Amino acid sequence: MSSLLKVDNEIKTKVDAFRERITSEAEDLVASFFPKKLLELDHFLKDPIINIADLKEIHSEINLTVPDPILLSNLHDGIEAQNAKKRKLEDGGGEDKVTGTKVFVMPGGMMKSNGSLVDLIEKVKPEIRTLIEKCNTVKMWVQLLIPRIEDGNNFGVSIQEETVAELRTVEGEAASYLDQISRYYITRAKLVSKIAKYPHVEDYRRTVTEIDEKEYISLKIIVSELRNQYVTLHDMILKNIEKIKRPRSSNTDALY
Repeated sequence: MSSLLKVDNEIKTKVDAFRERITSEAEDLVASFFPKKLLELDHFLKDPIINIADLKEIHSEINLTVPDPILLSNLHDGIEAQNAKKRKLEDGGGEDKVTGTKVFVMPGGMMKSNGSLVDLIEKVKPEIRTLIEKCNTVKMWVQLLIPRIEDGNNFGVSIQEETVAELRTVEGEAASYLDQISRYYITRAKLVSKIAKYPHVEDYRRTVTEIDEKEYISLKIIVSELRNQYVTLHDMILKNIEKIKRPRSSNTDALY
């Protein structure tokens, strides 16, 4: 092999050290970190902060008052109204649009987010990031254990590939949880903006409440899924650890 591709000895030494470090970290993650983390998340799921029965407790007050109705003095009746409409069409302004209230500044300063949900999100986000990082390390470890491509005796290799695929799936799902949190903030911001522009429409206010309740339930589901993913990965790797570390049996083993 050295005759086919020449590798600098210093670089090879550093690469080997990297492989050993990844192996040590990954084996510790599977043997120790994963079971500890799943127990920690299981305990978190019993925390009162994530088990509020009455969702009204997480509602956030929207301090935007409804302005007094404005009486328009330029209304026309009968023929005058028709003539006014005709002049409007001739001027090219025939579309009747509800422009809403112009908002230059919030009456109470900055419109705050839902404090209860922000606190909970700040506790859940590090757990999501941790799962992504740890899965990446274990995935790299398994990929480095995959032997060179050969004909036959590839059952162990297929188990390694299945493990890598599962780790990649978990990474993708965890990343989607972060996207979900971002979408919640964006959706809520748009709704609050609508309330500021149309303060007299109650449905916008109710929708914000519904969005908050939905996000609270989703966060609990996310924590539950994170725990389940640790359980699944720990169980899957332990059950197949022999084939993952030694995907191909030697010729000597095959004789007996």
